[in-house]
Amino acid sequence: MTSNNPIIFAPETFQYDKFALHMEDISKDPLEQFTKWFEEAKNDPEESMPEAVNFATAELPSGRVSSRVVLFKELDSRGFIVFSNWSTSKKARDINSNPNAAITFFWKSLQRQVRIEGFTEYVTRDVSEHYFKTRVRGSKIGAWSSPQSQRIENRAELDSRVNENEKRFQGVEDIPCPEYWGGLRVIPLEIEFWQGRPCRLHDRIVFKRNSESETWEIFRRAP
Repeated sequence: MTSNNPIIFAPETFQYDKFALHMEDISKDPLEQFTKWFEEAKNDPEESMPEAVNFATAELPSGRVSSRVVLFKELDSRGFIVFSNWSTSKKARDINSNPNAAITFFWKSLQRQVRIEGFTEYVTRDVSEHYFKTRVRGSKIGAWSSPQSQRIENRAELDSRVNENEKRFQGVEDIPCPEYWGGLRVIPLEIEFWQGRPCRLHDRIVFKRNSESETWEIFRRAP
């Protein structure tokens, strides 16, 4: 017989009460507005990792959704870029079957979220290689060593792969970027700026792209 008692219960004890988001105060360009909020998050001493972002994908034909936290690295005029293994990873398999994705930033101290829905494209090889050069040596070795998302026997198997690649690239100053590793850009079709407000009556300002004119419709959404 199933019990109706929850295993975990989280009562409402927290109120969002720092800021408000008014339509007249928001930029008409969603990327400009995002840049403003992201800079404020970077400069907030309580936001230790403002670039952390939830990245959600869905596999077809099953429609099964998966999400994970990754690190946002670049914003350009087309969209939001993350870098990863695009050969063996779960997100790679999802993207290869379904190019749609969503990402969500949450900045607890500022009581803000930014939700982005759109489709994806791989960045050019030059962009991937340029970013790979900025990584620390250990992360470069890791990119060559991990068969991301694949089943492995134990930690020793992974450590062995790392040791092999440390020997392989011993004395190599500029470790090359693997062919399967690189950037993926989420091109936004909709961006929502969410500002927490008391009593869960949050401010939600939405930018929705007009596919024909490439302009943005801006409107308020009920919390």
